[in-house]
Amino acid sequence: MLQEKDILLELEDYSITFATPDGEVKAVSNMNLTVRRGERIAIVGESGSGKSQTFLGIMGLLAKNGRTTGQARLEGTDVLSLKPRQLDQIRGKDMAMVFQDPMTALNPSLKISRQLTEQLEVHRGLTARAASETALDMLKRVGIPDPTRRFHLYPHELSGGMRQRIVIAMALLTKPKLLIADEPTTALDVTIQAQILDLFNDLTAEMNTALIMITHDLGVVAGLADRVAVMYAGRIVEEAPVDELFDNPAHPYTAALHASIPRPDQDVDDLVVIPGRPPNLQHLPKGCNFSPRCSQVQDDCIDRPPILETLAPRHCAACYHPFPRREELLNHG
Repeated sequence: MLQEKDILLELEDYSITFATPDGEVKAVSNMNLTVRRGERIAIVGESGSGKSQTFLGIMGLLAKNGRTTGQARLEGTDVLSLKPRQLDQIRGKDMAMVFQDPMTALNPSLKISRQLTEQLEVHRGLTARAASETALDMLKRVGIPDPTRRFHLYPHELSGGMRQRIVIAMALLTKPKLLIADEPTTALDVTIQAQILDLFNDLTAEMNTALIMITHDLGVVAGLADRVAVMYAGRIVEEAPVDELFDNPAHPYTAALHASIPRPDQDVDDLVVIPGRPPNLQHLPKGCNFSPRCSQVQDDCIDRPPILETLAPRHCAACYHPFPRREELLNHG
């Protein structure tokens, strides 16, 4: 039984709407999600599914035409109701975000040293000297070679992998309770990707920081996450512990994502492709959002949208016709 003291972040009926010249677009619809302290959760889905917007909204970083409703409680405080100055006290200190492109996350006109020390001075009240020592120590921990020299460089003087390590160091400096990583390995080669994922794994475990990893790549999820939430068209369609999700995907969309992962023993021509395209968020289907692309679709899928229902302990899916669990297949085989 999950106790209140174990809950770090709780989203309740959380929605995001954007005002556009063509009308309102609901990017996230009535999301409910709980994140435990020290837990590592992956948010998975195609581009446009609402993954990034969900957490930009929590951080107060939506575009000006974006609006949040519902609640997003961090340790019981609804961050959506905070004024900008109050949010500044939490953002960067208790919750931090690592963005996909480190070059846009770093200020090109400031040396790395200043970008790291500034938040230590602001959020932890350290002196300039103490902030420099702490920042240099963090650079060593994230694996920056010759950190003293690189401490005084500008972002453009570093490689992409080093810039991403700098951004991670910056996010972890204040020892946040929640770290949000938005596609942090997409622009990196495979070797550097593995190193960055190991870094997230080690440092979040060491600091007991909860990690939310936003990704479209189920392969990234397998070795990092404790739990996975799969999003489609602004909604969570399946949520389960990572092993359960890989062993027993229940929603046809999750199963299709799983089948599309390349395998070493598979010919390129045999790769599974999900037919069609994600729906227009201004003109969603009447029933299940995935129904136009689903191989399992039936009449009730088209009539009304399904809700998340529990299929097994900590495993739920929004589907009228979920795939049976592996043991059920064996029992009835």
